[in-house]
Amino acid sequence: MTVNVERILKILGDDYTVIDANGHILGRLSSIIAKRLLNGEKIVVVNAEKAVVTGEKQMVFNKYKEKYDRGSKEKGPYFPRHPERIFKRTVRGMLPWKSRRGRDAYRRLKVFIGIPDELKGKEFEVVEKALHEKVSKSEKYVTIAEISKYLGYRGVEA
Repeated sequence: MTVNVERILKILGDDYTVIDANGHILGRLSSIIAKRLLNGEKIVVVNAEKAVVTGEKQMVFNKYKEKYDRGSKEKGPYFPRHPERIFKRTVRGMLPWKSRRGRDAYRRLKVFIGIPDELKGKEFEVVEKALHEKVSKSEKYVTIAEISKYLGYRGVEA
């Protein structure tokens, strides 16, 4: 499946912020992004597969596997395997999803695996409050790419 990045960025317009998720803690970054989306910002996240989840590797894998296995194939609820969709789902959990305001905020978020060619020259923002090196004392962490690979996604190398 090919993503038409040019079309997606054209929909957002010119006034969007690009955040590089490399080395950021997933939950902390997601909460900051959710707050900014609710304030009306348009945000593009690159390198979503390089965001980290802290904790013991097997514990994190089991937690995400439990979410993925919940429900049935026919009726759901469905949990994503793609790294960018896991990232978006995490942000969605921090938004008032069942209200119009939350849905509109969610539509202002675009997430990509890697860095698309259209965004190569742009300046990327780094959120200091969510950086793993600055915030966490734990040496144990797992990237979203590893979680996706564990859930069965074959599109990204862990």
